[in-house]
Amino acid sequence: MLKTRDANETRFDLMSLGESMIRLSPPGHGRLEFANNLEVWVGGGEYNVAYALARLGMRTGFLSCLVDNPLGRIVVNHGRAVGVDMNNVVMAKYDGVGRADRIGLNFTEVGTGVRASVTMYDRGHSAASNMKPGMIDFKNVFGQQGVRWLHTGGIFAALSDGCAAVCKEALQAAKEAGTITSYDLNFRSKLWKAEKAQAVTKEMVQHIDCLIGNEEDFQKVLGFEVEGVDENLSALDTSAYKRMVERVVKAYPNVKVVGTTLREVKSGLVNNWSAILWHDGKFYESRQYKDLEIEDRVGGGDGFSSGFAYGFLNGKSPEECVNIGAAHGALLQTTRGDTSQIDLDELMHVYKGGSARIKR
Repeated sequence: MLKTRDANETRFDLMSLGESMIRLSPPGHGRLEFANNLEVWVGGGEYNVAYALARLGMRTGFLSCLVDNPLGRIVVNHGRAVGVDMNNVVMAKYDGVGRADRIGLNFTEVGTGVRASVTMYDRGHSAASNMKPGMIDFKNVFGQQGVRWLHTGGIFAALSDGCAAVCKEALQAAKEAGTITSYDLNFRSKLWKAEKAQAVTKEMVQHIDCLIGNEEDFQKVLGFEVEGVDENLSALDTSAYKRMVERVVKAYPNVKVVGTTLREVKSGLVNNWSAILWHDGKFYESRQYKDLEIEDRVGGGDGFSSGFAYGFLNGKSPEECVNIGAAHGALLQTTRGDTSQIDLDELMHVYKGGSARIKR
């Protein structure tokens, strides 16, 4: 089992390092091109994990850089509303235009039927992408304040060379303090090329305990090929994926956990969903959620990451952890927006096999 720091000796159960953006979406399944109004949501691959765990009653915080203007305060207020500690976020001064620092935006259409969900980034020159080593005192955060788990990932590292250096700085400080580290490979072709991703990530893997990623992530970010995957990466032979994981942990023996979600897209609103977790030489497969009806698929993977982190932080077995993660990811996709609207009672109900029968 993963050995986490004692909760009584730490201020935080989990800290996430990354960028949080404002998401703008047409209502329902509308198209951006024809939208008359847009819904405002908050989200970010790493931020979503801290937010979700706060919803589950854990002590979490966020590490990032935002802008001290109304958009930045949307993010700060959003986190604080569920108990995420935002005190270690650097607030950059707003220059009135956003030439130096701005809050990143993403415009997301929620797909339906044969039309896929689509995200369009408008995140260039964001405050988070301008981060440099030394901006946050990680030795204080992980050493003096105390953190049991650090979560970060490839989306943040891809934003700039500075972000990649900050990511490595945080991982090193966390490991020196005895903090468990998880890293979601999360390859985004719009942010960087595979060659760059591999060069950057291989410098960090030695400081990572838990790797999260699907078959494409491991191919593009770490250079491990998965046999039997079609050219569209839509069909996955799980035995081939497992063989690839075994090569990864042999190459990086410090990695203690590898997890991934398995998604078969039947339509924009119906997916088959499950997860696999490797720990201590064994694979654990979750319950399968066949024909899962989806409201908004964005953030499902972050739901899995936060769910299995919750399990390990609370002393659950690997089998329990993969099932908690899969249940949480499934539930998260039943609501709009990137971040979790799920509480612990709901999660435990579904995790234990509970039905969707109306509660009165």
